[in-house]
Amino acid sequence: MRKHFDEQIARLGEEMIAMGAMVERTIEDACEALRLGDVVRARRIMEGDREVDRKEREIEALCLHLLLQQQPVARDLRQISSALKMITDMERIGDQAADISEIVTVMDLTQSRPEHFSAMAHAAVDMVHRAIDAYVRQDVALARQVMDSDDVVDELFDQVKGDLAALLRENAERSGSVLDMLMIAKYFERIGDHAVNIAEWVAYSVTGLYKGEELQ
Repeated sequence: MRKHFDEQIARLGEEMIAMGAMVERTIEDACEALRLGDVVRARRIMEGDREVDRKEREIEALCLHLLLQQQPVARDLRQISSALKMITDMERIGDQAADISEIVTVMDLTQSRPEHFSAMAHAAVDMVHRAIDAYVRQDVALARQVMDSDDVVDELFDQVKGDLAALLRENAERSGSVLDMLMIAKYFERIGDHAVNIAEWVAYSVTGLYKGEELQ
């Protein structure tokens, strides 16, 4: 019985890593579509969002099977419950990559970008990479680095908003493209938040502590 359970837990880890890789590719592709103004790629990302949703449902079903059929305890239970939380955040990162891509298909791609726009996108995507890597390696120190990085993304978001306000003052006719870029920046800010959530659940899975406290 325990051997079969261990095999299922190992499968859960493999499925989580596969979903993480899928989400990483999706957000990287969305950034490239945005950088290049690649509408075809953007539409492909929007269509591919269904695959992320499908993977979330598969992992959720596996977790529920383990909870209902195997009655896990202690570390196993933490691993399963953390996975259920993490796949929600990964799915939302996929959604936001699709939302960014949707804006790419309609925005004015000839307009210049805010000064701090690229840095913010890079910082948010890097948080996702490190959060997934922390899960793969079960690395609490790396997970905590991701949590600390959220302040960087938030600061860059404030700078992007300032850049956009300056662009709008220079040319009020750019209000449409400014709003598009503000929405994209907000999606990157949310992606950073989801990366923090993943990192927090990685730390809980390893240590039993969530945000420094034991869950009741």
